[in-house]
Amino acid sequence: MYRISSKYIFILAILFGGTAVISSCKKGLDFNNPVAITPSAVWTNSTMIKAFLTDIYGGSMPGWPLGSGNNSDEGFSGVNNLGVYQKGGINVDNTNVTLNYTNIEKCNFLRDQLTQVPASVLDPSLNQQYVGEAKFWRAWAYWGMVASVGGVPLILHTQDYTKPASLAVPRNKTSECITQIVADLDSAAMLLPGTYSDPNDYGRITKAAAMGLKGRILMTWASPLFNATGDPTRWQNAYTACLAAVNEATTDGYGLNPNYRSIWYSGQGNPELIMVNQYFYPDHYMNFAPIRPIPYTNGSTGNDQPLLSMLLAYPKRDGSPMEFDTTQLRTNPAYNAQFLTDFYTNRDDRFYATVWVGGTPYPTPDIVPGQTGKETTWDVFQWSATNNAYVNIEPLINGSAAGGDGVGFCERKGLDTLMTAATVVNGAAGAKSFWSPMRFAELLMNYGECANEIGKPNEALSVLYQIRARANVAAGPSNNYGITAASQADIRTAYINERFVEFAFEGFRLADLRRWKRYDILNSEGYRHGLHVALNVGAPLPSPALTSTIMDPTIRANFSAVYVNSLDTDPTVFYNLDLHHWFWALSPSQISLEPSNLPQNNEWGGTFDPLQ
Repeated sequence: MYRISSKYIFILAILFGGTAVISSCKKGLDFNNPVAITPSAVWTNSTMIKAFLTDIYGGSMPGWPLGSGNNSDEGFSGVNNLGVYQKGGINVDNTNVTLNYTNIEKCNFLRDQLTQVPASVLDPSLNQQYVGEAKFWRAWAYWGMVASVGGVPLILHTQDYTKPASLAVPRNKTSECITQIVADLDSAAMLLPGTYSDPNDYGRITKAAAMGLKGRILMTWASPLFNATGDPTRWQNAYTACLAAVNEATTDGYGLNPNYRSIWYSGQGNPELIMVNQYFYPDHYMNFAPIRPIPYTNGSTGNDQPLLSMLLAYPKRDGSPMEFDTTQLRTNPAYNAQFLTDFYTNRDDRFYATVWVGGTPYPTPDIVPGQTGKETTWDVFQWSATNNAYVNIEPLINGSAAGGDGVGFCERKGLDTLMTAATVVNGAAGAKSFWSPMRFAELLMNYGECANEIGKPNEALSVLYQIRARANVAAGPSNNYGITAASQADIRTAYINERFVEFAFEGFRLADLRRWKRYDILNSEGYRHGLHVALNVGAPLPSPALTSTIMDPTIRANFSAVYVNSLDTDPTVFYNLDLHHWFWALSPSQISLEPSNLPQNNEWGGTFDPLQ
């Protein structure tokens, strides 16, 4: 597998920290050490050249976005901790971006140096492959900035720091940046292989990844965030790029993993992973403590607890939406009971792969103190007249070892189920997980969304059917998997909703709402709503508590669903995202260094238009 190995640390120290000497020389003798490694010598050694590229991967490849659910209507990470951006209290000082060219400089330096590397040092085909990888990561870095603030200064070669005047580069138009990014990705796609024959290269960027990123970018460029006039040619270009990415990926052996849950638990042979960050013990393991509940965690907890909007977004097995009427829930016991039955037992596969529910065993091997085997965690509630609030019953069942500090639901997607609370911080033998910043489902849904925007509804719906079929949603008598959308507007809404479910907790939700300029969806929620599953008044505690589960209908009959209007205690904490500021500001401190070259965005009082 292609991993960032500890053997490269020494080499990278040479590249970025000066000269190192492998063997010592006698004190007082003045001669050139034949085994000393200097920065210039790096480009005469293929292993060190690869190490330089590996460092670019290490600084560029995204990791698990734990806690990102708190940025939107996916997750809850603590009482009253909704962000300033989400509450609408934004200003130029708390909503700005500092442009970071670190990885771009490395990509430029690598590309420029590779032009001087002879074939005797590096095979020409491998040389060009490395150029393709560098161009991909440069495009990735530029897009990260452009997506946030619009156009940025384009620097495409190593800068000469002995010529200060040449270092002052003005902001390019956003359109110029898009053109350059697309050119880099087109070039990368020409230089990169569809697959790698050497298993040790698994995880390197491929042709499909370059084409997939191009499609993602052009789709965003066509969306309302950048496309204020609704230029249809942008959608056509995006459609062409996204379809080409799907076709290339399919040709190269990629596709939907038939088991949604297993997407994050296997690497080589997993068709879904277009890009992959491989977590493994001991060099690069993933600490999932932030999403694990007490007592199954260590040092961190409570991130990405699913909000009501997330819990209800998953359809039932027949594809129909979950019914949720707060009045009926409160006044009609039969309605409430049917809701709970559907909620727990009648959802598509993605729900069970993404959400852990209280009243079931937590899916790790932990045996908590005082227990003799794996037992049910009753992270559910009952009404306390003393506290005038719903309180968690887990402490009543499992005593001091219990948690009971959450909302009753946790993120389960990708959780490394081999690690216990004792090993979650430092890792354990066999621990591994696979984070995919780009998977085949995204390529497919990008293509389908673009198809809808250029008047190809059948193609758009076909993609949604494929996504739901993989989740084991029934096709139904109409073979529409519960999707009733027919008009362009309704299909667009269906895509917004389906992406919410398909990519839950993968860092897509806020970006999707932003590119569609649909923060109104969050604002219409108002408070962050929750769902408590509560023991009915007078009902006995679950028995046998440590082996029974809420999936048992006789146990579940003693519980009801309770709507929680606000999980926050401060009434001023609610969604109020600003609908007039869609781009971040440039950092005022960075502007102060070169005010003539870095004009502020016009949404923040400057002269730069990010739509041009």
